[in-house]
Amino acid sequence: MRVLHVNKFLYRRGGAEGYLLDLAELQRAAGDEVGYFGMTHPHNESPLPYAEHFPSHVEFEPAPRGLRPRAAAAGRMIWSPAGRRGLARVLADFRPDVVHLHNIYHQLSPSVLAAARAAKVPCVLTLHDYKLACPSYQLLDKGELCDACVTGGPLMAARRRCKDGALGPSALLAVESWLHRSLRAYDPVAVFVSPSRFLAGVMGRAGVFPDRMHVLNHFVDVAALPMKETPGGGVVYAGRLSHEKGVDLLIEAVAALPAGAPVDIAGDGPARPALEERARRLAPGRIRFHGRLDKTRLHELIRSAAVVAVPSRWHENQPMAVLEAFGCGVPVVGTDLGGLPELITAGVDGEIVVADDPAALAVALGRLVADPGRAYAMGRAGRARVERDFSPAAHLTGLRELYALAGAPR
Repeated sequence: MRVLHVNKFLYRRGGAEGYLLDLAELQRAAGDEVGYFGMTHPHNESPLPYAEHFPSHVEFEPAPRGLRPRAAAAGRMIWSPAGRRGLARVLADFRPDVVHLHNIYHQLSPSVLAAARAAKVPCVLTLHDYKLACPSYQLLDKGELCDACVTGGPLMAARRRCKDGALGPSALLAVESWLHRSLRAYDPVAVFVSPSRFLAGVMGRAGVFPDRMHVLNHFVDVAALPMKETPGGGVVYAGRLSHEKGVDLLIEAVAALPAGAPVDIAGDGPARPALEERARRLAPGRIRFHGRLDKTRLHELIRSAAVVAVPSRWHENQPMAVLEAFGCGVPVVGTDLGGLPELITAGVDGEIVVADDPAALAVALGRLVADPGRAYAMGRAGRARVERDFSPAAHLTGLRELYALAGAPR
């Protein structure tokens, strides 16, 4: 089978890109031929044979400076002629059996779907966030949980000014989503894949193609992932450093942890300078920031821990941070939002705590750090869970079935 993966970024920027690249590797090992289409970016994987056809690099966070660049970026969010032309050329040369799309919003736009439809290539789209139901992606309004657009439609984003509290950016996101919905820009997608029941439920409430929505777990290749061998260690956080991830709550909780327990934070993002300052102020000398780590080093860091913290204050979908922690044999303390309760079984392979409550987070983390034997046993239970429910073979089989469904007459 020939599979063309389409995503705006083609490097390990976050969970979506990590999943895409790991899936492509899995498919190649199974004998499939895999190609990529995305946006030009200096950090993209190399080599990328079709890079000459990629649309140019643009960033939206922060927004481009100057009226003309901003207007051009806004137009590209709505519809990218360069994205459509580029993908059309790649489709003509690569001739895939299926186009598997991931995060195409903004930098690529659904114009790429028009190219696939014209070429009569079936499309499958894996959802990694809430964009098709929430114009600002995260079910957040100025950092607080919100589902106004899910039930009230995308123009609610403009009314509530949910993007940074500003009318201009909020209105742009609202109009973008309203136009795409009104024009049925995502209609060429035959199959939508949701990694969690929670996300699928949100899309169903928003009326986002519920008849085409299918739940399929992500996967972890534990055969290539050594497990933690001895009890002990501290706390590790691995992920993006941004407000919705709740890393500030972890820093606040550190003071209540047993003395000497190491706390390591791996990852990067816009909140890193503020988080480092917060750590110096609230927990001097107790927290180490490692920045973005390659997969091997990250897994080593996770295995050194007694527990992994996922203190999110937003509705996580199915974060790879949890699955990879379980694969390493380390339990997870996560919050009660989104798909996290689907992954973590309290008292078995981790604990669930109320979101935005650093005291509750500190208690749960502290219990596991103070009882390394219990933490070790819970980590082994997590490993057994991913071996059973998140195997690469099961994921590949399920995905092939969805590819076949996408190619069936509609």
